[in-house]
Amino acid sequence: MYIIDPETPADRIAKLNEAVGKVIEKEGGTVVRMDDIGRRTLAYPIEKKTEGHYVLFEIDGSGQEIAELERRMRVNDMIIRYITIRVDEDRKKADKMRAKREKRQSNRSKFRPTEETADAPAEASV
Repeated sequence: MYIIDPETPADRIAKLNEAVGKVIEKEGGTVVRMDDIGRRTLAYPIEKKTEGHYVLFEIDGSGQEIAELERRMRVNDMIIRYITIRVDEDRKKADKMRAKREKRQSNRSKFRPTEETADAPAEASV
């Protein structure tokens, strides 16, 4: 994710996003998703600016492209902040938890009464 100076024209933002995508593909990665979130208020002022244009890239790759991207973002005057987060390990944990939850749910459904037995009147014992 990176934050672009809010005074940057829309056409330059589009060119920057295109260039980032090309760098990723050139270095051997693939762009899974690109979200141009738009202008948002910053949590705190950066360079006396209170707003920024947010862009999120989800990348699948080896890590080589990340190093090149970060190098380019450091020297680009349009980008006021950037952050790189590794999510593959978190996704593995989330998938494992989801599978465990689904297994537990399927085991619970085995013990629930079916509609036929739930709708049948209960016999009263006297």
